Amino acid sequence: MCPGTEWAGINGFVSEAPEGIQVGRHRDLRGREWQGWARRGLLVVPVLIVVLALANVFGQRPETSSASTSAASLSVFAPTSVRGGLIWEARFDVHAVRTLQDARLVLDSDWLEGNTVNTIEPSPSGETSRDGALELDLGQIQAGQRHLLFIQFQTNPTNVGRRTLTVALLDGGQPVLRISRTVTVFP
Repeated sequence: MCPGTEWAGINGFVSEAPEGIQVGRHRDLRGREWQGWARRGLLVVPVLIVVLALANVFGQRPETSSASTSAASLSVFAPTSVRGGLIWEARFDVHAVRTLQDARLVLDSDWLEGNTVNTIEPSPSGETSRDGALELDLGQIQAGQRHLLFIQFQTNPTNVGRRTLTVALLDGGQPVLRISRTVTVFP
């Protein structure tokens, strides 16, 4: 038997190591100690991802964006980061300072790109497309009143990246105000 080829076999009996096996190199990892640390380091990666997810780095913590003019104010309460497959909600709060005769919300095409609209509540009185954007007819909103609109989305898993989401409030065809916000979509 060659030196360094002793092998602790079944029941502690010493036998010869199988052909081609060098006990010091293959069992004791002599000269390859760094590989054990590399394996442990790779285990840290999924643990770190879980910790970041628990800290809501990839989550759907909603934030409010708002704008106002002499005619109306609009606030959008929606997440700024979402994950693929996630169901999330955007709340649009229109407050009329003066009567809006024909209030319309126009969501640009990035709101729909890679997202599925599950429901819109309360249902707008009309819904149409404006050059690829979604136009929702809210009807008349009296001065001092507000109109809340909720839209539930689901993000498609292939929709990864950053997008600028713009929503505009119109009175008839006249622009009243506009809000732009950025959303990050994680895989």
